[in-house]
Amino acid sequence: MARNYRLVVFDWDGTLLDSAAAIVASIQAAARDLGHRPPDEATARQVIGLGLHDALSQALPGVPAEDYRQVAERYRHHYLAQDHELSLFDGARELVEELAGAGYLLGVATGKSRLGLNRALTASGLKEFFHATRCADECASKPAPDMLLEIMSELDAEPGRTLMIGDTTHDLRMARNAGVGALAVGYGAHPRRVLEAERPLGCFDEFRELAEWLKRNG
Repeated sequence: MARNYRLVVFDWDGTLLDSAAAIVASIQAAARDLGHRPPDEATARQVIGLGLHDALSQALPGVPAEDYRQVAERYRHHYLAQDHELSLFDGARELVEELAGAGYLLGVATGKSRLGLNRALTASGLKEFFHATRCADECASKPAPDMLLEIMSELDAEPGRTLMIGDTTHDLRMARNAGVGALAVGYGAHPRRVLEAERPLGCFDEFRELAEWLKRNG
């Protein structure tokens, strides 16, 4: 592989893990449990990648802030009920292993909680490959640059040699705010046309295409 980049940071949900549909269903079910009108699918998909509090405030604008804790609890209940059924996208494991084997530093910047990410990393078998991770309950939520800035600081990586890969505009805007290049994947939470409007370095519908780009340009 070429070595234009030293650090590659992945989003988790919708980028490595095929979980967007489960997140949408869990948000909608949590709202119904507490007697609130659930958001439509497009609205629920739009908030994927944000911290849970920010996601709920945008997906359920009519819900009083004092009810967020209850909604969050119901969301976690529904998500955990199907968590064990979720799987990595085809090619995700192979790409992460290949990048690690080639000597790249690898990170995760996610809207998940620390507890949720640790559980997902262990269940997926990918934990050993990542050198630094940041979650929404540890940093300002995307699109603030904090997650990337902290990962780069921890691993002594420069913005010009860091690459962010994600499936939402939140990921791409976080990268821009951190002065970092970004790639988009069009199979996750946000539609390709919305991602391309953010002008990432590339936008891919399959991991095979993403891997080929990294081999040529990474």
